[in-house]
Amino acid sequence: MAKKILVTSALPYANGSIHLGHILEAVQTDIWVRFQKKIGNECHFFCADDTHGTPIMIAAKKLGKTPEALIEEVQKEHYKDLTAFLVEYDNYYTTNSEENKMFSEKIYLTLKEKGHISSRNIEQSYCEHDKMFLPDRFIKGTCPKCGAKDQYGDSCESCGTSYTPKDLKDSYCSICGNTPVLKESKHLFFKLQDFQDQLKTWMEAGDRLNEGAQKKLQEWFHSGLQEWDISRDGPYFGFAIPGEENKFFYVWLDAPIGYMASSMNYFKDEKRFNEYWKDGTGEIVHFVGKDILYFHGLFWPAMLMGSGYKTPEQLNVHGFLTVNGEKMSKSRGTFINASTFIRYLDPEHFRFYLACRLGNGMEDVDISFDDFISRVNSDLIGNLVNLVSRVSTSILDKLDRRLGTLSSEGKELLAELLSRKEEIVNAYQSRNYSKVMREITSLGDKVNKYVNDYAPWNLIKTDPEKAREVVTVSSNCAKILFTYLSPVTPKISEEVRKLYQLSELNFTNIEVVLENIQLASYVMLSKRVEEKNIQLMIQETKEAFEKVQKETITLDTKTDNQISESGTITIDELTKVELRVGLIREANHVEGADKLLNVKVDLGDKGIKNVFAGIKSAYKPEDLLGKKVVVVANLKPRQMKFGLSEAMLLASGKDSTLSLFVPDRDANPGDLLK
Repeated sequence: MAKKILVTSALPYANGSIHLGHILEAVQTDIWVRFQKKIGNECHFFCADDTHGTPIMIAAKKLGKTPEALIEEVQKEHYKDLTAFLVEYDNYYTTNSEENKMFSEKIYLTLKEKGHISSRNIEQSYCEHDKMFLPDRFIKGTCPKCGAKDQYGDSCESCGTSYTPKDLKDSYCSICGNTPVLKESKHLFFKLQDFQDQLKTWMEAGDRLNEGAQKKLQEWFHSGLQEWDISRDGPYFGFAIPGEENKFFYVWLDAPIGYMASSMNYFKDEKRFNEYWKDGTGEIVHFVGKDILYFHGLFWPAMLMGSGYKTPEQLNVHGFLTVNGEKMSKSRGTFINASTFIRYLDPEHFRFYLACRLGNGMEDVDISFDDFISRVNSDLIGNLVNLVSRVSTSILDKLDRRLGTLSSEGKELLAELLSRKEEIVNAYQSRNYSKVMREITSLGDKVNKYVNDYAPWNLIKTDPEKAREVVTVSSNCAKILFTYLSPVTPKISEEVRKLYQLSELNFTNIEVVLENIQLASYVMLSKRVEEKNIQLMIQETKEAFEKVQKETITLDTKTDNQISESGTITIDELTKVELRVGLIREANHVEGADKLLNVKVDLGDKGIKNVFAGIKSAYKPEDLLGKKVVVVANLKPRQMKFGLSEAMLLASGKDSTLSLFVPDRDANPGDLLK
């Protein structure tokens, strides 16, 4: 019996471009959706842009636009980039919609009525410079657990720990770099602990979560679930909370509700909507990354439980995308935007390669562009595409492009291919795409051996009918293989369908044979990857990063008065520059930076300053420890990509000849130089 399934992937945030990490999840979801349709299920794929929060508001202000205008532009860009990778949505919507507002208010008021909402005054970080309460992502500091620097105010990207901004060490406002103060404000909380038992039962039922995700969620149960702050103070771009003054829903409350809004916008019918979200006649399946498991595995199902909606049937959690075993890096050219990729490479090739790498666990998905070239050129082009092209061009032309009948040997080969159908279906169903790819390429090898053994390009000269028989067998085999492959390579498989004059390629008609029919003209299915295109893509990514980096690390060392046209400054202007002796206590490499080192400089009574210095070409971190240097101590702190830089080291020279200024005589850290 056919199932009804509603599928979502995580909502891209509307403050940046789509990169290959986003594409991983979109493609993983799209393959599963296409597979469900191929086996006869009714499957809908919904997504949207996540559009609320302070970052959107501030970004729009900087650009001189309204938040609404900004998110509309970004949504169009996101949709264009995602669909360029052949991701096929039933609806790609926005969280800034009337549907989302209605559902957010409805869910909140229901939870409040049932006693699952509380309120109390809390201390939270406030920036006196920017005159606003700072959301979690606008506070940075040192992780209280692992000590990783420049972490956001809600969770550590290094160790995965969740915390409150108050727990951060050495916190600072990521807008202006100033240290925030604590101020009291009334906030609203969702009593997550009310659903602890229900969540545990939900989490452990069936195959709802993979083992890794379930173990991760168990960690939060050990210490007991806590109340969740669902409100933010204005100014804030989002939905106002009913009955409250200057309070808005935290973006993570209305973001997952965006799944409901997108589906309602598509169905435009409450009865069809309720089949999935109320009645339980349809299944809800989410695809998310492990970094947002906390929200989707605890808060989201608890909100649904408390407001009378159906919880997800599956929560499929994947790992991050890494390159050569490391995080994607802009400086190395491996943090690649989707729009950059499609200028140089075929997005369908990336779909194929991701499928070769994707299992059904939470492990990170590591890619190598050398391996990408090898897999695509060997397995996709050399094995599968070549199986079609080598017999569908000149050989078929000499046979009036007409197939004959299957031989007994051919029927046995087809039976072997069809015997793997159940295994391939089960692997797709469990999202073990790498196993699917191994099965398909292994079967492709068998068919290619059959073709090579008979060599129809030679047979056509001596025994045309035998050549027709071989072409008929290989064409039927190709039809089966590209049906198996169709969720992964929809564009190539569509051309195969047209070649064989079929109405569709799916798992329900896979056993239908092609005999005594005329084939259409052959259209090139795909071509090999060229390494030069990969190098050009990486180079463009590096150059784009270096341009931004140059703009970011160029510190303004001018005093309040501009330097005169003659290039001279007055003694009064010079005295504004505070030069002090600094003792380097700590020095480290900066991940993703080619020229920078991160040093901690002790300025005595002035404290320890964090500095990003472009001295990597001349100094190793270990050589700097204990060195006394000359520091511009009163430089206005500047927020850089890698963190806050609070001072400047003075140096002369360039590259390997660069030399730091050091005090001539013995001096103590913090001494003022005159």
